[in-house]
Amino acid sequence: MELKLVRKWKKNDYTVGQFFINGVKFSESIEDKDRGLTDSMSEKEVSSRKIKGVTAIPTGKYEVKLTWSNRFHGRAWCRKYDGKCPQIMNVKGFQGIRIHPLNTAQDSLGCIGLGENKQVGRVINSTAYFYKLMDNYIMPAVKRGEKISISIE
Repeated sequence: MELKLVRKWKKNDYTVGQFFINGVKFSESIEDKDRGLTDSMSEKEVSSRKIKGVTAIPTGKYEVKLTWSNRFHGRAWCRKYDGKCPQIMNVKGFQGIRIHPLNTAQDSLGCIGLGENKQVGRVINSTAYFYKLMDNYIMPAVKRGEKISISIE
């Protein structure tokens, strides 16, 4: 399964994008500020340009796995999936990057939230979009043994 996030609106405190699944638009997205990081940069360069907790991950292509979340396993939306949620793997200079319900970049810490961008600087209905992503796409792909990747542009 191919996920794709296209960053469209890069603001001072957040980044809003469009999220696609297998080439079909699924939702909008919210992330921290895009500081121009790319996966072709060295980890040292990424770390030198990153501001912890307020920087979007580098553009590039990454593997996505459904993994146990130490941070979120107790939340209702994560308990439904036995404490697991999608993790974006091997992101230079970042750890524990996930796709999970969130409404603003302040909720992000580098992670990606999905929903509807009907309010400036935020997405709404993020938990509903998370359930739809998990139930209709991630869980079936995992059950089939399918590899999941995300491209961030």
